[in-house]
Amino acid sequence: MTDPLLDELLSLAQEAGRRAGALLRDGRPDDLAVAATKSSPIDVVTEMDIAAEKLITGFLAARRPDDGILGEEGGSAPGTSGVRWVVDPLDGTVNYLYGLPTWAVSIAAELDGETVVGVVDMPMRDETYHAVRGRGAYCGERRLSCRPAPPLDEALVATGFNYVHSVRSHQAEVARRLIPRVRDIRRSGSAAVDLCDVAAGRLDGYYERGLHAWDLAAGDLIACEAGALTGARPGERPSGDLAIAATPGVFEPLQRLLDELGAWHD
Repeated sequence: MTDPLLDELLSLAQEAGRRAGALLRDGRPDDLAVAATKSSPIDVVTEMDIAAEKLITGFLAARRPDDGILGEEGGSAPGTSGVRWVVDPLDGTVNYLYGLPTWAVSIAAELDGETVVGVVDMPMRDETYHAVRGRGAYCGERRLSCRPAPPLDEALVATGFNYVHSVRSHQAEVARRLIPRVRDIRRSGSAAVDLCDVAAGRLDGYYERGLHAWDLAAGDLIACEAGALTGARPGERPSGDLAIAATPGVFEPLQRLLDELGAWHD
């Protein structure tokens, strides 16, 4: 089924992500500086982070001026069209700051409050992931499918940690108690990358507490369209309290265990 509006939103998200990704990849200065701080002195905003968001929001506003925008770095505006863009211009800021390759540009489009398009551009991998609700998830032209479910004790699970020390001490305790129950734990430093890796079959599961809408929107849709299940505590949708994505068969036992371990609170 084709829908001209969804096709337009996908095309714009892909082009905006490509442009921002190229800016970040090719324009990273050797003396990259910290322009401000986010939730703590460790959680930084770089000059390039801000520049990438300005590029994306300017590109989208020029083509669809009536749309709303929610941007991580403050580039937010209400809209009247029913479409809202949810933008993380650089997911994995600390990785980028240190010259590590695991970072991404994440752009989602919501229509009347429902995420309908998601694009995650990973320039250092030369990979672009996208999904349209009901049409499946893709990396380039390759359709994605999450892995067949192993037993939980054979599952490779990713997570992330908050930058506020008092919060991540509990997250570390959850991980300490979880690691004997799974194959191993990975920590990439980018929620968008981890969600796409679930979609691509590179991870069996992922969980994290403390994410924001811009961290989740595109990657959650991509994971779901690849056949993964996503949620939080039983009966809840992914949120800042907890986000879980996993291949079917891993999702429910992982969700139960995380609930038991208190992964949903500090």
